Amino acid sequence: MSDIVIREVTPEITTFSRPFTRFFGAFPMGGRSTAIKLTNGDVWVVASTPLSPETKETVDKMGKVEYILAADLDHHFFLTEWHNAYPDAKMIGVEGLSEKKQAESWKFLGSYGVDEAGTRYGYEDEIEAHYFSGFSKKDVAWFHKSSQTLIVADLIFNLPATEQYSKSRSSSKLAFFFPRFAPDSNFHKNFVWKEGANKEAMRQDARTVLEWDFQRIIMCHGDVIEVDAKSAWESAYSKYLP
Repeated sequence: MSDIVIREVTPEITTFSRPFTRFFGAFPMGGRSTAIKLTNGDVWVVASTPLSPETKETVDKMGKVEYILAADLDHHFFLTEWHNAYPDAKMIGVEGLSEKKQAESWKFLGSYGVDEAGTRYGYEDEIEAHYFSGFSKKDVAWFHKSSQTLIVADLIFNLPATEQYSKSRSSSKLAFFFPRFAPDSNFHKNFVWKEGANKEAMRQDARTVLEWDFQRIIMCHGDVIEVDAKSAWESAYSKYLP
């Protein structure tokens, strides 16, 4: 039986969640891809999980895949299989990622942090983006305006990853020696502080996201935050925010 959990979060947004572990299974963080159907019928995807048969079937029913995005420097492992399935899609990366993928037979149309600030790739009327230049993994935060949804990769964790392990025989419970890793935990606050290579840039970036009118956070690792999403962001980034 497949361990992929496919969920229609809103009429426009579908997520694809699955188990993913680090540290020899001691850190079950889960993984998640997010697909959004734009108003013109095109599909925009943050691709962080494999393109399984059921994933592809669901995405194809949504519409034509026009954009495939890498959320940060670490979220690139499945880009080639997505590109092979949708060779005409526009691939958007982040600073430093093209070097990691230089052995592949395709190139990014553009990259956050490389292209001039304010560069538009075609979806910005519906999905606003903000590049975290000061974050070690060069993450991007996206805001889907009509559904008031914030989409991120490693800028926020919300563990345990209950949904992502709901079809797995493995447990979503962290090993006993791992601290709690939710937005309001001290571990999370210290994590984003440590990962902030440029503290002043991080302060500005965290504040910019907070100004967006989001009511939900879809992250790659952990359960989607459906209630008090802004409070979760403020808590996670309290070391940066006034």
